Amino acid sequence: MARTSSGGRVTGKASGRRPPLTRGRKAASEERANSSSANGREEPLVVFFDDIRLVRDLLGDYDANLAVLEDRLGIQAVVNGNVVSLRGPEQSRETARSVLEQLYDRLAQGEMIGVGEVVGAIRHARTPEQVAEVVEADAKDAKVPAAQQIRTRKRLITARTPAQSAYLSALQSHDLVFATGPAGTGKTYLAVAFAAACMESGKCDRLILSRPAVEAGERLGFLPGDMREKVDPYLRPLYDALYDVLAPERVERGLATGMIEIAPLAFMRGRTLSHAMIILDEAQNTTSMQMKMFLTRIGEGSKMIVTGDPTQIDLPAGKDSGLLEAVAILEGIEDVAHIAFTGRDVVRRELVGKIVDAYEAAPKRGERNG
Repeated sequence: MARTSSGGRVTGKASGRRPPLTRGRKAASEERANSSSANGREEPLVVFFDDIRLVRDLLGDYDANLAVLEDRLGIQAVVNGNVVSLRGPEQSRETARSVLEQLYDRLAQGEMIGVGEVVGAIRHARTPEQVAEVVEADAKDAKVPAAQQIRTRKRLITARTPAQSAYLSALQSHDLVFATGPAGTGKTYLAVAFAAACMESGKCDRLILSRPAVEAGERLGFLPGDMREKVDPYLRPLYDALYDVLAPERVERGLATGMIEIAPLAFMRGRTLSHAMIILDEAQNTTSMQMKMFLTRIGEGSKMIVTGDPTQIDLPAGKDSGLLEAVAILEGIEDVAHIAFTGRDVVRRELVGKIVDAYEAAPKRGERNG
């Protein structure tokens, strides 16, 4: 449990686990403190925690987690035992308090906390209004609490952005969910994690994962090996996600029994998929006819998740993406949701987000030539 005091004063030394401040960071901390004093905000916001052992994990090795909080929010934090004193602009202090308390509660529940979790909690605390931006009108009735979670027997996965929380909320409340956006936003990983959790809890009988094998032109008969050997190279990202959220023996047993099926889109034709979690990845590379074929496979008791990046279409020239068409056609239909991720939702690493933003801001080829 955490307790907060506004205007309290903390004495004593800061935690000895933090390495000496560099000149740049020390100057920045002093500048923030001086700015607070100049604006009449001299009294710190003091947060008390009950378990000092959890506080050590909350701060991170060499106070790395606390350093991220300071740098991202422009505050200064002083630690004395189980007390954290926050100085800086009022809104930033309140955000830091909220983040620390949320992370402390997650630690108390047995979750591991690292820099990624800290950044995710800051994103949720700073931009709750983003939820309304990323959920289309047909899904806006979904209430999205901060940092939604998925639990499998192997791990606990926590959303790291408001868009990811909106995504997980939509998956729970809708039978067909489209997720579009750049690479590194967690579209496929969260879809697989959610489907795996549903299978483990008995909410569905099987898990079906598919991708269009565009690189092979869907002409898999010309490739060597049996069906699995032919398509494995194109479906490897789905295998990677599966093995990350489920125990290896569970994945192998599921593949052997048919409870987990990974197949190219061409193998979906003519089937009715009931009581299953069905995922179509890289859907931007489907044609209009392929997308319609896939969407009409959904049977009783099934949920379908369709993910793709509209900026990475590999279809031959002259062919339009079935993903973009489907999102437009199905807008407003009950039980269909669309989550639109952007560059600010990239969680793979910050550099990836910057690359995505740079490409989106650059003029298109035709514009440069025009």
